[in-house]
Order: sequence, then C-alpha cells, then structure tokens
Amino acid sequence: MYYGYYFGPEFIFLIPAILFAMYAQSKIQSAFNKYSRVGSRSGYTGAQVARRILDKKGLYDVNIEYSPGKLTDHYDPRNKVLRLSSTVYNGTSLASLGVAAHEVGHAIQHADGYSFLILRNTIAPIAGFGSRFVWLLIIVGFAFSAPSLVNAGIMLYLGVVLFQIITLPVEFNASKRALLQLETGDYLTQDELIPTKKVLDAAALTYVAATLTAIAQLLRLLALSRRRD
Repeated sequence: MYYGYYFGPEFIFLIPAILFAMYAQSKIQSAFNKYSRVGSRSGYTGAQVARRILDKKGLYDVNIEYSPGKLTDHYDPRNKVLRLSSTVYNGTSLASLGVAAHEVGHAIQHADGYSFLILRNTIAPIAGFGSRFVWLLIIVGFAFSAPSLVNAGIMLYLGVVLFQIITLPVEFNASKRALLQLETGDYLTQDELIPTKKVLDAAALTYVAATLTAIAQLLRLLALSRRRD
C-alpha cells in the first residue's frame, strides 16, 4: 500500500478545509438546536408550511413524506417528493419552518426549470459514479505505480468537484426563495425572519465547506501525482 498517499506532505492542503468543515458543522448544529427551541407565532408545523407553499405555487403533485433521522430533509426531483425529518415535519419552531421552506425552494426551482438545478441533476450520476470509484483507481494506481489509473481517478474526481461547485448557487437560491415565501405568506414575522435566516446561512456553510474540501482534495491529488511522476 502506498502509505505516502495518506501521510505525505500534500495532506496540508486538506487541513484548512477540514477545520472549516468542523466549524461549519458546529454552526449548523448550534443554530438549529437553538432555534428549534423557539416556536413560531403562526403555530404551523414544517409540513403544513411546506404543503401550503407548494399548493400556492400550484405544485399539487409534489408529495410530502416523513424522513427518519435528524437533518435528513431533502427534495427528490425524480419522484417529486419532499422528505422532512421528524423535527422539521412536526416541529413548529423557526428552525423547522426555515428548513421546510428551504426544501420547498428546491421544488419551486424544479418547477421553474432553474438552470443550476438542471445542471446539477444532469451531472449528479457522473459525480455519483466518480465518488464510488475514484478512490479505488487512485489507491490502486499509487500502489502499483500506474499513472494512467491515477489520472483517470483525478478526471473522475473533477466531476465530484464540479458537482459541489454547482451545488452552491442551488442552495443559496433555495434559501432566498424560502425566506421570500415565509415572509410573503405571513408564516413568520419580520423579527422571526432574522433568526430563521441564521439557520439557513449556517446550513449554507456546510455546502461551502464541502466544496472547499473537494477542491482541497483535488489539489492534494494533483500534487501527489506530480510527486510520483
């Protein structure tokens, strides 16, 4: 096994990204935990708000389902299903309504044909394939001194990096749509929108961290490949 891959000096590329990822994770946990204890004045649950916004937009064919686990909320564009975790589905807190509206934002993007979402969905299979096989190619390539395998792995990883980069405008736009719907629908008051935005901003940091980590990993792999040449 090529131990230099794990412990070489190129690992320094990852350190800032790992530290930022830890910071981002702590921010979302802190913000969500804090504002999941602050109830909204409207008294709506996340599922109720999601359904009302979807119906207002004419998206009657988008179903809402319960998703087990914490912060497992997501929109499935292939099946047109909004899946909300228990805390969000049944919760009436500012955090619950913010997360629910954010996921509805993705459904609205889908209905509107939002270009970055279409692009992300298009390259998602490539990124998924790359994430499954990239490390096998790279580790085998390093272990057996096969530069062609390493280069193939790096090319696959480029798809993963591109996916992460495209994810950023998708997530930022979904949060923007969420806050607009929460405000115009009178689900939250002006003073409630501020802490709700803090939750969504903290969540956005996790996507920024994932993108920076992917880029740092790519730089590390390129440095490793040059060292092996």
